[in-house]
Amino acid sequence: MSKIPLYIQIAEHLRDNIKIGKWKEGEKIPTEKDLCEIYNVSRITIRKAIDELVKENLLYRERPKGTFVTPFEDTSNNFTLVKGFTQEMKEMGKKARTLDVELELIQANKKLALYLNAEVGDQVLTLRRLRGDDEVAFAYFVTYFKYEDKFSLNPKDYYGSFYAYLNQLNIQVNQEREVVEAILPDAKVQKALNIDANTPVLKRTRFTSCKQQNFYEYTECFYVGSLYKYYLDFSHSHS
Repeated sequence: MSKIPLYIQIAEHLRDNIKIGKWKEGEKIPTEKDLCEIYNVSRITIRKAIDELVKENLLYRERPKGTFVTPFEDTSNNFTLVKGFTQEMKEMGKKARTLDVELELIQANKKLALYLNAEVGDQVLTLRRLRGDDEVAFAYFVTYFKYEDKFSLNPKDYYGSFYAYLNQLNIQVNQEREVVEAILPDAKVQKALNIDANTPVLKRTRFTSCKQQNFYEYTECFYVGSLYKYYLDFSHSHS
């Protein structure tokens, strides 16, 4: 018997329906009642499964109409400007600093395949960066994108602005969506940022793409809550 919670298993099935195009962008998915009958589970379990995909911004609720598949791109072409960490810090009068870079080639699982417009098993480059300013490290970025030969495997090439590096490869990304939430750090984030389990962390999940180059980026950014809140306040006071 699987140790994976039932709602997680169902969330994976729902995610697959989006990945294979069974449910199209903007389409209404079956009702909670219908899904209860399909999976033979309680409404609470279905609701928790849907919540997982809402958190990932793959689904959205529109009461009282129902739950819909989130469009992957803004069809109006009014894309949000992608503001990288380097630019963000510059606007605050600070100099961005990357203290450590790690690269790892992995194989895309179902989640990464969905996010990166890739196939399960494709090579994905994982870029882990510890970042901050001249005084302290307060941000940990984990970036995923499909690997091609044109991308460097030398960590030194990723100490500067990632988006500036992409521009050199004629990849100019548009921001598709971003999810922001307050969380408590897991063991990896605790170790990277040298914080304890009770330190509040701001998690920003970013999706960008350059469809002309078939480039898709998925990044999870973790900021030490108290330190990053200071920078947000600082930037607003100078706006």
